[in-house]
Amino acid sequence: MIKRLVPVLTAAVSVSAAAALVAAPVAAQEPLTTIAEHAVIIDYDTGEALLDKAGDTPMYPASMTKIMTVEMVFERLADGSLSLDDTFTVSEHAWREGGAASGGSTMFLKPGEEVTVDALLHGIIVQSGNDASIVVAEALDGSEAAFADEMTSRAHELGLNSLNFTNAPGLPDPDHVVSAMDLAMLARHQIMTYPDLYAIYAVEEYTHNGIRQYNRNPLLGRIEGVDGLKTGHTEASGYGVVLSGVRDGERRIVVINGLDSETERAQESERLMRAAFTEFKRYRLFEEGDEAGSINVFMGRSGQVAVRAAEDVDITLHRNSRPDMQVYIDYSTPRAPIAEGDQVATLIVEAPGYAPKTYPLVAAHEVAKKGVFGRAGDALIHMIRSSGDSDAAGGEAADSADG
Repeated sequence: MIKRLVPVLTAAVSVSAAAALVAAPVAAQEPLTTIAEHAVIIDYDTGEALLDKAGDTPMYPASMTKIMTVEMVFERLADGSLSLDDTFTVSEHAWREGGAASGGSTMFLKPGEEVTVDALLHGIIVQSGNDASIVVAEALDGSEAAFADEMTSRAHELGLNSLNFTNAPGLPDPDHVVSAMDLAMLARHQIMTYPDLYAIYAVEEYTHNGIRQYNRNPLLGRIEGVDGLKTGHTEASGYGVVLSGVRDGERRIVVINGLDSETERAQESERLMRAAFTEFKRYRLFEEGDEAGSINVFMGRSGQVAVRAAEDVDITLHRNSRPDMQVYIDYSTPRAPIAEGDQVATLIVEAPGYAPKTYPLVAAHEVAKKGVFGRAGDALIHMIRSSGDSDAAGGEAADSADG
């Protein structure tokens, strides 16, 4: 394999991106940390993890569970099997387990009351109603247990394999768990798939049965661009929240859990959300179709072929990692003939503190195979070099790495 350093600034990169990439190195700082037991920040567009503290470890989600409860409703609204005007009946069980009598967060529903799906969604999202969550579960699947099983199965279909739910509201249960990373990816999926319905998460207050309640999101209306999602708290889980916001066209998702108080949650969520916007930036290194460099070709009428990005190459980095970012073309010398559009190499982006990111590179043009005499000559040269001292491949790689 040959690893060739790409002079990014000579590639077709926007002037603003190029300027950012050559900006003076910033002063060294401590990496972003948090007192939360679990914490994740992801870039919405790329899905990259910008901060990950125990992000894949299953945890108790408390009322952050309701994001998945809402997902089950959103899916039925999207496929037309349910409408916002449909009504569900409040059962005695829903009232006792999640209503005013329960002592938990509630929409203050009454037994036997008929409630629209639209009202229930506002009750779940804005008021964090345990009763509303149970009403939805019973109406959609006959029982809360059956609904919890469906939530778990559907989450696994979405790739959220840490999730195992036993109830609809997120009430304490040792088997009711999900990871912070899976909650972040669920939020990303919901924002991406149901943009119109997602707007309910930004509703700041809602009144039902004459009782007005305010959205529990500590950053809604406090930090510009924050428009979701959901808080959670039980004694076992501590205080947590799933947040999302957009600024200057870039969206971030933040998940924290395991904090000791509501105040601590508010302070830490604000600090991390602000950091998500100010300490990280997304760079577009190449647009789809941009030329990234060239690679050698064996047995070709041309000894090299230009390679192009097969997709947009975006990377989101902490500002301290940006100056040390390196971009390479990685390839094994392809053999002619090569058709335009064939994947012949991989672009690798490396930066301190991040797992390497890879992107496919394709041939920018075709390369025909040499004639019989040309191929024989190439084969002879290759044989001589290989049998001589075995330095040819290493020498080529080292020479290429110098640009």
